[in-house]
Amino acid sequence: MMEMKVISKRFGKVNPMSIADFIKTDGYTALKKAVKMEKITVIEEVQTSKLRGRGGAGFPTHLKMMGLAKETNIPKYIICNADEGEPGNFKDRTLLENDPFQVIEGMTIVAYATGATLGFVYIRGEYQEAIRIMKNAIEEAKLNNFLGNKILGKNFNFDIQIRSGAGSYVCGEEFALIESIEGKPGRTRVKPPFPTSKGVFSQPTLINNVETFANIPVIINITGKEFAKVGTVSSTGTKLICLSGNTKIKGVFEIPFGVPIRDVINDFGGGVKNDRKIKMVQLGGSCGPIIPEYMLDMIIDYERFEEFESKTGAGAIIVMDDRFDLFDILLKTVHFFEHESCGKCVPCREGHVQLSIILKKFINKEATTKDLDSLESLARVMHQTSLCGLGQTSPTSIISSLRYFRDEFLDRIDHPVNL
Repeated sequence: MMEMKVISKRFGKVNPMSIADFIKTDGYTALKKAVKMEKITVIEEVQTSKLRGRGGAGFPTHLKMMGLAKETNIPKYIICNADEGEPGNFKDRTLLENDPFQVIEGMTIVAYATGATLGFVYIRGEYQEAIRIMKNAIEEAKLNNFLGNKILGKNFNFDIQIRSGAGSYVCGEEFALIESIEGKPGRTRVKPPFPTSKGVFSQPTLINNVETFANIPVIINITGKEFAKVGTVSSTGTKLICLSGNTKIKGVFEIPFGVPIRDVINDFGGGVKNDRKIKMVQLGGSCGPIIPEYMLDMIIDYERFEEFESKTGAGAIIVMDDRFDLFDILLKTVHFFEHESCGKCVPCREGHVQLSIILKKFINKEATTKDLDSLESLARVMHQTSLCGLGQTSPTSIISSLRYFRDEFLDRIDHPVNL
């Protein structure tokens, strides 16, 4: 199987610091086309494309655009969420470092269609190279009249600023990210209201992932109808997949939705190192489900993933061979989220501590049937009652493991012998 390079077509072929290289490869043709269209027509093209958010939740992109366009309160803002803190994910960094102008073009088209005048690219603080490249790209875009005032001679003003994250995982959540941009501690807010009505600085705000914005120029260039022909009915277009773990080859690959997970592992990853057997695969990153080898023939698709209470996530596939212990992976995952929790809500703050205590009992083979019930109950309570996505998705690995690897939990329960 070959990659279907659409938003990654320039990777390694152009100088990311050169706007001239970008323009020579059809860069900014979409923006030139968009500013000649009615604003509502731009949004309708995105609607026809059925583009869904590429950051994890899979929310229809046109609904956010329509929501912001309808807001009359000004100014309006756009945020590109590049706070890629999810273990196993690195595709946003790859996009920013290899084709920054594509992301800027997508943001600018969205700004034109919605009436936004200022954008923020919130980049993970550890991504210093991406920050350097994006700052250069913004300056180059301004010098060439693709950003700033009277863009392309139209009555359209839009500028972009860089904001750096401070290493907090929770700032990838939209409201924590907004709080951080405002100079406050990165903690989520109670919602509603949602960002499109009251976001950064209490103004209407649209937030999308890096990969989502990168798809916008493609849609405008080829039309939404053509875009929707790729992929599946519920998941159109292509997806950047971050393949890591025990595969022979690791990296970012662009595939159409609808491809089986097994094909990605074998065709792009070269299979498993030393030809060992696959024990489990985690999808979407540390917040995603852990599935057994026999499920790898399932296709990559939003609707399919929802069957086990998950989204496609940001596109990570983490392969673990038969050397690895399920409970060791689960405990490391819980410890990560315990450390990253902002502590604002009780289910998340206290829940991770208790999950850790119970998992250690299973590791030491001291767990009881009551511990098994408590683990499942607590994971679901956290999933349903936590304030933000961190606490809601962090128990996903446990919930999925209890479903697909239940025998391993039962094997570790201490059954005292009655004398």
